[in-house]
Amino acid sequence: METLPLHHQQFLKKLNNQLFIILLLMVACFFTWSENVNITRAIKVVGRMGVMISSILVYRKIINYGSINSLEYKNIFSPILYICYLILGFISFSWSTNPGFSALQWFMTFQSFVFAYFFVKSLKILDVYFEGHNIRLYHLLGNTVFVLQLVFVIGMWINPDVFFRLTDGGEEARLGGTMMNPNELGMLAGVGSACLIFDLYRFKKKVWTIIKILVILYALFMTGSRSSLIGFLLIVFFHINQTKKKTLKFAIIALVAMVAPFAVYSVILKGGDQERLEEIMSLTGRLPFWQALITEGLPREPLLGFGFMRIDYKEFFQSAHTYPGKMTHNTFMQVLMNLGFIGFTIVLFQVFFTVKSILSEQKELKLMLIGILIPIVINSFTEFGIFGESNYGIMFYQIIIFSIAFRNNSHLTRLQKIILKKKRPELLPD
Repeated sequence: METLPLHHQQFLKKLNNQLFIILLLMVACFFTWSENVNITRAIKVVGRMGVMISSILVYRKIINYGSINSLEYKNIFSPILYICYLILGFISFSWSTNPGFSALQWFMTFQSFVFAYFFVKSLKILDVYFEGHNIRLYHLLGNTVFVLQLVFVIGMWINPDVFFRLTDGGEEARLGGTMMNPNELGMLAGVGSACLIFDLYRFKKKVWTIIKILVILYALFMTGSRSSLIGFLLIVFFHINQTKKKTLKFAIIALVAMVAPFAVYSVILKGGDQERLEEIMSLTGRLPFWQALITEGLPREPLLGFGFMRIDYKEFFQSAHTYPGKMTHNTFMQVLMNLGFIGFTIVLFQVFFTVKSILSEQKELKLMLIGILIPIVINSFTEFGIFGESNYGIMFYQIIIFSIAFRNNSHLTRLQKIILKKKRPELLPD
């Protein structure tokens, strides 16, 4: 950023703060901050709409200040197949037994889709027309997660009744309360730690970054989320394998060696409790529920499903040997039930092309996107996931999709050259 003129640096500093605030507000709008249904709905729908519009305004601000929209699309199968998924979901309102619920879920998913488009596009435009800037997605997202997790860490000490959720008949208190599912909060912690690890690579002074990561990991531990802990350990070992700095590698290994055994025993093995271990082996009742969905629910609507985010004709699916459930606790099973084999096929190919495109990107972007993808995919096998009911994991996945979907077209049209010459004459010398 030192190579940029002072007025550009001032603009970028202000822009960095604005991008951080709108990302923080967007993620915060996924939480249930009030027990009042109307207030919660206003925050989740109206609040997100405001933040979505803000992302468009920030993008326009960048264009008006000193750039043009010279981006073109690449890896188009990933976004196109996701749009096909949304179109099929929209059409499914016509056969959903609760079209109002389907429409609400679809609208919130579409909101985050538009937000992700303009948010990522803003960052890509900056890469082209403000070369050398230091605004990074992983820094914005990592700090967003840190602030939200810090709220819960402070809240659990000030007001534990609100910030903890009692599970297993009151035997276990898990961080999240009524505001957020503990497993979803744990997944958010995994995403945040994956992003902040890149600040360890980038910054010489690492103490503040390490403190942020430790706060996030403490929150992750207090959620008691097994899947999120597994996701974090995979992220750590992934970075250990990638880094060539021996000191950093040994430091990470030593830290994991000290913490992992205690964390695995307490969170994953639940202290060795035999009954809890048996419960874990059935994925806390999910396996028999999935079996019932496939054998009893799916044959009723195999091709097109029950409608967007619906898994039965009624509000809940229940067989003779399972608990009643409104969602499947597996994002791919969710698609299979609500959009049938047609939707399931679209989603499988969409994920395939997304992963394929990520692996073809330049190293830093590839490592960052894989780091974000690991916790949200693991979460997708046991919770809402990337194709489930509205949650921030969907938005993170949409950000990944657009992060691999843009590239700059250096061949400007005559009109684009005229506009750019007027805004930034130094970029088009005579």
